Amino acid sequence: NESANLRPLVDALIPVLEGCDVTFEAIFIDDGSTDGSWETIRAICNADSRFQGLSFSRNFGKEIAIAAGLDHARGKAVVIMDADLQHPPELIRNFIAKWREGYKNIYGQRMDRVTDPELRNFLTRVFYRVLDRFGDTPLPPGSSDFRLLDRQAVDALLKLRERARFNKGLYAWIGFKTCGVPFEMRRRGSGSTKFDYGKLFSFALDGLMSFSALPLKVWTYVGLAVSGFALSMAGFYGIRTMLFGVDVPGYASLIVSIAFFAGMQLISLGVQIGRAHV
Repeated sequence: NESANLRPLVDALIPVLEGCDVTFEAIFIDDGSTDGSWETIRAICNADSRFQGLSFSRNFGKEIAIAAGLDHARGKAVVIMDADLQHPPELIRNFIAKWREGYKNIYGQRMDRVTDPELRNFLTRVFYRVLDRFGDTPLPPGSSDFRLLDRQAVDALLKLRERARFNKGLYAWIGFKTCGVPFEMRRRGSGSTKFDYGKLFSFALDGLMSFSALPLKVWTYVGLAVSGFALSMAGFYGIRTMLFGVDVPGYASLIVSIAFFAGMQLISLGVQIGRAHV
């Protein structure tokens, strides 16, 4: 839903890319828009064959949209950017200069978050601190989806076909010669962000599940604790029954069985999370 921003974006992109001494194609990914974005994209593509569009049958989310763009991009290098004018097209010149120096994974490094609400800034800081503390793959500070990837890095990403994707983690995980290019995020050209707090929470869970063993450890420890409690209760009621007889037939065995089953289920959940993590 960025119809009002698409033509200004094209007007800003063309002189930048033409001035970089490269041939280029630009692919718009329409992630289930309902505001006429697709009609605008088709008009842009009809007017300039260097622009192409891909329309989804419904909204699949930003991470899948990025993956689809990488699937269809054919260049020796690929730049990923948002269509809301917050990513300055002029930075692509710096990306290409670094790429020509031999870097294969060049990311835009956000120097501030003044365009984000204070609550979102706070939650973002908390998430990245947790991921830095417990994650298996360190993320460069301030790294964004706005970046240039060499064809070799793109091909490596295309081999990773996760459905629940956390692209920032995948960019870091594939490695290659990496550097950051500092930039200041601009304010949106028109409209409002589509990333509400519900989507951000789901995005954070995907990141933690994919790049941290913490969920595996938590649920395994909880399951072991519950199962250990169930076994302790079994021993207690067994000794109590032998000494004092049965008060309520079946009651103790039922409680112990439920607790033990719950513990085993939690351990199983931890194993499943671990398999997804691997």
